[in-house]
Amino acid sequence: MQATIDISWLTVSLFLLTLVIPAAINAYFRLKLGKEIVTAVARMTIQLILVGLYLGVLFELNNPWLNIAWLLVMVLVGASAILSGAKLPKRALFSPLAIALSAATFPLMVLLLIVLLQPSPFYSAQYLIPLAGMLLGNGLSGNIVALQRLFSAFSEKKADYESALVLGATPRQAAWPFVQSALQQSQAPILASMATTGLVTLPGMMTGQILGGTDPMIAVKYQLIIMVAIFVMLSISVTIALLLTLRVALHSTGYIAIKQLSHE
Repeated sequence: MQATIDISWLTVSLFLLTLVIPAAINAYFRLKLGKEIVTAVARMTIQLILVGLYLGVLFELNNPWLNIAWLLVMVLVGASAILSGAKLPKRALFSPLAIALSAATFPLMVLLLIVLLQPSPFYSAQYLIPLAGMLLGNGLSGNIVALQRLFSAFSEKKADYESALVLGATPRQAAWPFVQSALQQSQAPILASMATTGLVTLPGMMTGQILGGTDPMIAVKYQLIIMVAIFVMLSISVTIALLLTLRVALHSTGYIAIKQLSHE
């Protein structure tokens, strides 16, 4: 297998000139996304370079406490990003989201690192950080979809919810169909992706390994494990996030608390 081909920064800079195409589309159709495009590309470039430099140091030091601290930072930033994406108040829901992500990520990381992959040492930053990043990164969109779906249901189906309360249902029982719908919506994209992986798409992890010179069947094994881990992590985190969010939002006052939380 061919070794990984390095790319010079000059080549990378020249390739970035292809951004002229989306910029031209933005100008022609008057999408007014110029500022957002420039900001997104600039932030992505700066953040990736800084992370690359930091991870280089992190891999070299390979200190377990630094690795765990970085993992905690990833979880906290992920919780904040979910609430920002779902446009929900961080003050009330940050803790439930952080708990949900932690409860889903940490046990799976233990299973992946200690039982399956067994790197030496088991806390190796080379494995811990990228795997945690893939789990959390893929869990963000699912949690955003779930929370948006949950709170939009209280707005769109307010009559159904209040009717259930009038008929004697508890707030939790009245909201249960909304939780079920949110879970279904959040899992639909990952299930569709899993169903077409290998036939329609080659995921980033597998593609990166193959480009890096890894045997295709070894890349397949890694991809199979990580896809299952992502699905399990998403299922656990979304379920816990919905249940804890519902508990915070409803407590003992039913729809009024949901309405106040949604507009906080």
